[in-house]
Amino acid sequence: MELENQTAVSEFLLLGLSEKPEHQIFLFGLFLPMYLVTIFGNLLIILAIITDSHLHTPMYFFLSNLSLIDIFFSSTTVPKMLVNLWTQSKAIPFAGCLAQMYAFHLFGTMDSFLLAVMAIDRFVAIVHPLHYLAIMSPRVCGLLLVGSWLITNLQSIVYTSLMAQLTFCAGSEIPHFFCDLVPLLKLSCSDTHTNELVIFAFGIIMGISPLTCILLSYICIFWAVFKIPSAQAKWKGFSTCGSNLTVVILFYGTIFSASLQPVSPTSSQKDKAAALMCGVVIPMLNPFIYSLRNKNMKAALRKLVSNVVPSQSE
Repeated sequence: MELENQTAVSEFLLLGLSEKPEHQIFLFGLFLPMYLVTIFGNLLIILAIITDSHLHTPMYFFLSNLSLIDIFFSSTTVPKMLVNLWTQSKAIPFAGCLAQMYAFHLFGTMDSFLLAVMAIDRFVAIVHPLHYLAIMSPRVCGLLLVGSWLITNLQSIVYTSLMAQLTFCAGSEIPHFFCDLVPLLKLSCSDTHTNELVIFAFGIIMGISPLTCILLSYICIFWAVFKIPSAQAKWKGFSTCGSNLTVVILFYGTIFSASLQPVSPTSSQKDKAAALMCGVVIPMLNPFIYSLRNKNMKAALRKLVSNVVPSQSE
């Protein structure tokens, strides 16, 4: 029988970014500093917001959560990739592979939902400034955050549960640096039709919903700002949402550039590049994007550093 020639695998092999041994040390030296910058940069943002009472507003509440998600998102794939590069080992247990897939889609989708919530926050702040604190109350902010967590968890649970029911052939090699949905489905010996339908349905819902919120929010923001007669007031209006818009363009620009590419022999390399951009590069850049042009954030960071440095020298 056909099933007799199939052996259930207990682990997968992650082929990584490059199979050439001479590239491993270079890649390790490249991604270790990037990961450390991501962790410390986002931690600084979180600590600055927590310790400065002037930043206890809805906008910075969502920013601190975005920084936390970016730490988790990057930590889902980078530490395992670094270990594999350093030890020259490519193995990942089946359970670990499912856990990594679950976390990657949870935090990746949560990133897009938080960007949508932050766009809504800027919409209320610019279009309805007099009612901003009333509309974006702590209760509303909490509901938006909890709702996003629940929806994204549901998606990841469904993905992981369906994947756990599949059978995989022995000696399965994943041409990626982490366990992702599509590469895993290609290795399955089972019928993946249900998985593909679910991925397509969730992809449409979870992709379009936050993007629609973002687009509608910024259309309303631009319309409101363009109606302001003062050029200085217009600039102030645009500057308050510039950082969030920059991250949105980077995030969705990467997704669209990867998904709209025609299938080709280099498609797997483009998928790796897109995953690196969303899961490694953007989380590293976010602290710089949200702090360099934000006077309140820079002041809070200076205050945090000045409080830490003297205490260490004493």
